[in-house]
Amino acid sequence: MRVVKNGKAHISEDVYVGYIRSLFQDVGVLPIGALCFASIAVLLYLKTGDIAHLVMAPLMLGAGFGRYWLITRVDHALISDYASALRWEQRYILWGSIHGLIVGTFGFSAIFFGSDPFSELAAVSAVLCGAITIAGRNYGSTKMVSILTLTIVFPMALGLMLKGDIYHFILGLFIAPFMVVVMKMAHLVRTVLFHAISEEKRSSRLAQRFNRALNTMSHGLVMFSPEGRVVVANAQAVDTLQFRSPTQMMGRSLKALLTRGVAAGLLDRKDFEYAERQLTKALREGRDRKVLLRLLDGRYLEFSAREGRDELGVLTFEEVTARVEAEAKIRFMARYDSLTNLPNRAYFHEVVSELLEGGDQGRYCALAVFDLDDFKSINDTLGHPVGDGMIYCVAERIAGFAKGDVKVSRFGGDEFTIFFNHVDGADDLAMRMDVVFEALSGEIDVAGHMLRIQASSGAVLSRADEANVDDMIIKADLALYQAKEFGKNGWRLFEREMDVAFRNRQTLKADLRTAIQTRSLRVVFQPIIDMHTMQIAGSEALCRWDHPELGPISPAAFIPLAEEMGIVSEISEMVLRIACAECSSWPDGLRVSVNLSAKDFHNAGVVQKVKNALAASGLAPERLELEVTETALLDDTSATSAYLEELKKLGVTIALDDFGTGYSSLSYLHMLPLDKVKIDGSFVAGITSDERSLRLLTSVVELSRNLGLAVTVEGVETFAQLKLLSGKVQPELVQGFLFGSALTASGIRTMSDKRWSFSHEAQASFKPVSA
Repeated sequence: MRVVKNGKAHISEDVYVGYIRSLFQDVGVLPIGALCFASIAVLLYLKTGDIAHLVMAPLMLGAGFGRYWLITRVDHALISDYASALRWEQRYILWGSIHGLIVGTFGFSAIFFGSDPFSELAAVSAVLCGAITIAGRNYGSTKMVSILTLTIVFPMALGLMLKGDIYHFILGLFIAPFMVVVMKMAHLVRTVLFHAISEEKRSSRLAQRFNRALNTMSHGLVMFSPEGRVVVANAQAVDTLQFRSPTQMMGRSLKALLTRGVAAGLLDRKDFEYAERQLTKALREGRDRKVLLRLLDGRYLEFSAREGRDELGVLTFEEVTARVEAEAKIRFMARYDSLTNLPNRAYFHEVVSELLEGGDQGRYCALAVFDLDDFKSINDTLGHPVGDGMIYCVAERIAGFAKGDVKVSRFGGDEFTIFFNHVDGADDLAMRMDVVFEALSGEIDVAGHMLRIQASSGAVLSRADEANVDDMIIKADLALYQAKEFGKNGWRLFEREMDVAFRNRQTLKADLRTAIQTRSLRVVFQPIIDMHTMQIAGSEALCRWDHPELGPISPAAFIPLAEEMGIVSEISEMVLRIACAECSSWPDGLRVSVNLSAKDFHNAGVVQKVKNALAASGLAPERLELEVTETALLDDTSATSAYLEELKKLGVTIALDDFGTGYSSLSYLHMLPLDKVKIDGSFVAGITSDERSLRLLTSVVELSRNLGLAVTVEGVETFAQLKLLSGKVQPELVQGFLFGSALTASGIRTMSDKRWSFSHEAQASFKPVSA
């Protein structure tokens, strides 16, 4: 906005327009002043008889009334901008100047030409009285104030100074300060009004902004006086509470507003009482408090009450339906499994903990953990979508038991949990478990695949005052583990002995880890006998653990433990390193066999381990035989085959261990780069009494030999078995307890050139078969 100069002050254009408009308002003083001046002139004529006074009377009367008439004829709407205001100011100055000159002439003539002292008194009184109105009437135009002061007051001062005596002259000079005072008064009035107008405009702008902000905010807002009555309400509050205008809300109490919500069908009576109690208390005590209300139409409003003691109390509210629904969704996602919509492990733990803490503490509770049997094979063979479909179907059946004091959960994977908050004892629990297993039995159709549900379960029964959720889960898991060991598709109830066995198992794990770290395991060698010479052709390296307290621990016990702990590869590497080092000191004809676990073939590191062991010991690669079981081949046959090919390139021999006991042993004979098969001892056990066992063993040996593979028969324990093997089966190599227990490395070295005492009799029936 343009700034213009009005006197010495710089004001905005709109203020200037306002000032000029003020010149054309409240002009009733003009005819009154004209009548007064004319009356004084007539009075002077009557007193002095001077005809000049009589002439001045109609002139002053006409000037005053004429100016009044001209001003009242002006339409204020015409003074709308700076240009129009400037034009009308110029006209006003013209009219005022004429009026001022006439009044000033009267004052000058009455003083200078008048011979009667009354003329001077009357002129001075009239002019000074008129001069007082100059500031109040014409403050809007500094030019007009100056002109009127000069045309009305100065002639009177000039007349006094021209009277010819020093006293009148000095009196005339004193009129000059009066003129300054008049102009200063006009400036003061103008300044005061300017600030008043500016503050009014500022207040108006603030009020407009406040009103706009108040009525465009998304929150409803109501302000209460210290007496608890509405003094401010915005448009959102009016709309939400279904009033027609903010005026309708003025003076109402909080209770009246909430009652309106009940009447409008937004709140029920119970929510109304709660909201009134909480919000009234907050406003009364000056506390910040939030109240969430659910409206009858399904929406949610959140009310916030703030300070309401000495100042205005403020109540705001907003619709938070989207937020409440999002929070509910997040809460559901945090508590429930996304696939089955069953409570997850954490929420199940929370719910069961609360149930255990309540109710009769002497009651019995039960918790059962269910695990689907062989579920991994479904994911591996049919894919995870089919596996998820099966999980969903099982969850639907288990969810049917979730009622009252029975809570169910999906713990994750293929594991589910049921908690019975009250059972009458072991018999009652058994009946309930049978019902659950009956519900889980049968086949289901998942994406066109008919799948049979089979599950195992472990359960624990405990008094509520002795129960702990975590302990119950652990004990149920122990019982589940035993149910799996006993053939699956059934359930076991936790017994204290299971806990003891579990703790012993955990202790044994810790001791095994320590034994590996301290290198307390040792390696022994079981002789492998050449059927041609009945002498040691090599040996199989075996690991032994002598526990400091329990004595010797069977490999059948600690090797599965090591696999479960993920440290079996450390044992394999140790045995490989020691076996190669010992074999390097044996006679050149002797070889050593080392078993590699399935874990060893999970990455290409197995090849480097063998290289390192050969390099460190200096053993010729052809003297090392690596035995691989079918377990190592099941996970990833192609990867295992690639690793075996790399090992073959090193020059070592590859043997398939425990041949004939796996799922598809025959397929491996032509798929893998094998040199030898080791036939499991189970084939040998019945050959002396069962002709079919002998024929089966003979066929397997012949099949292997026809494929160009050497054969080692394990498990030879009697001379009768050896003799039959020598005469009928004729494998290249045999091993077993018939040739003694496993030996130390020095024992192998000592026995390397020895022949067994029964060798002649055995060799008598041996007829070499060319491959």
